[in-house]
Amino acid sequence: MELRKGALGFSFGLVWGVAVMLGTWWLLYMGSPGGTISKLGAFYYGYSYSFIGGIIGLIWGFVDGFVCGFLVAWIYNMFNKSSKTKTT
Repeated sequence: MELRKGALGFSFGLVWGVAVMLGTWWLLYMGSPGGTISKLGAFYYGYSYSFIGGIIGLIWGFVDGFVCGFLVAWIYNMFNKSSKTKTT
């Protein structure tokens, strides 16, 4: 079975981007100082611990998750192809 790289990338990106956004917004709603999640600003350019920062985190999280999902599918397909040729 071969994984579709674009589909896995899209699903990883969607899940991670929404998780960053909702995590930021939830902590803001709860009144947390956001010491840990604000460190995402070191990785995601423009991210800050704010409602707008949650939207920026959604965008960067989607890009980050898409790349990771794409690479996972690509590596899986490479190993899957090489294991089929050796077992025949």
